[in-house]
Amino acid sequence: MRRSMGGRRAIPLREHHELDLQPAMRNCLAMKGFDTSSLWRVSAFRRAGREGQLDVGRPEDRLTVLPTTLLADLRRLQTDGAGGDVLEVVAACLRNHESALLYLELGAHVWPVTLLPCESLYHSPHDALSEGLAMAELRVLSVEPPGVRAPGASMSERVASVDRYRPLAGLLWVLAVNGPRRDLLPELSGRVAYRLVSSGKTALPETRGAMASAVLRLEHQSVPLRDIAGWPGMSVERASRLLNALYLNGVLLVSRSHPAARDAPSRWRGLFARRR
Repeated sequence: MRRSMGGRRAIPLREHHELDLQPAMRNCLAMKGFDTSSLWRVSAFRRAGREGQLDVGRPEDRLTVLPTTLLADLRRLQTDGAGGDVLEVVAACLRNHESALLYLELGAHVWPVTLLPCESLYHSPHDALSEGLAMAELRVLSVEPPGVRAPGASMSERVASVDRYRPLAGLLWVLAVNGPRRDLLPELSGRVAYRLVSSGKTALPETRGAMASAVLRLEHQSVPLRDIAGWPGMSVERASRLLNALYLNGVLLVSRSHPAARDAPSRWRGLFARRR
């Protein structure tokens, strides 16, 4: 990933792509065990946005706009109809090494998450790993400049309570494995073979079952999506989610020249296209 800087502006993301979710996935929005008392309701959030009440802290103490390179990526997502896709927006922030505050729609509530890629942290009132958070219909409402900085920053007044900072790897894993996106990110698609970066497994959250076995196999061989999908307990969707999670965590080797590189079968590509 390369960093590029330029002029700055802010952009709201309000165009969402409808997902063909099964009823069982919709029912996950009960969010058992997830305390929503500290979260905005979507209706209140939108009203506050119209009234200009969403800024955090003093305006002179924070950025008011987004970097040009990140802005360009976000505009491209909007043009492609993916402006509400959480995984694509997160991937754009990581590619540009830029911090950003994401307002995520979670059922009737808004979940604020600040990504801090350079510090490998995220800031949130809730831990994505321990809350049992249901993410089947999670989508991006808006992307804003960050309102907080990482612990140790010189502008200490913008450093929040340390118990709200958590390792970014866990959030990326949960968004990829449990979030609404069911197919590969665009940068992983095509005629490709995949392999785990050497020692990459140590950077990942604890994984169990079929995905844990798949991670072990990816340590030792380069394989296409179709092969991973055929492993015990895996499927096209589970393989795609796993590869997205590994990629976002920076531990996936993507080779288009490896002898094992293959295209996904056309019937799978068509299936994903209909679900978008």
